[in-house]
Amino acid sequence: MLVYNITFQVDFNEARNFVIWAHQVYIQKTLETGLLQKARLSKILSHCDEDTECFSLQFEVESSAVLHQWYTKLGKQLHDEMVALFNEKVVAFSTLMEIIEEA
Repeated sequence: MLVYNITFQVDFNEARNFVIWAHQVYIQKTLETGLLQKARLSKILSHCDEDTECFSLQFEVESSAVLHQWYTKLGKQLHDEMVALFNEKVVAFSTLMEIIEEA
């Protein structure tokens, strides 16, 4: 199993709107595809500037091929929508991780 993590750095004044959008649009639409599962949205408490808030959005995904399928089907569209809504007030980068052990 893989974990797909998107880290967002959000302008402090847009943080509330971003969380609402992430919950109502990004997570909802992604889970509806059935390709990614177990969404987890977390606030990052370290490594942020005083003018921003940082968030981590994680999904479990079966394989990198399934992740690519999701990205071409919906992920690019969601990224473009985020840029259109928030412009430069939200910056994001993605990380794909492999689960080695769970206790």
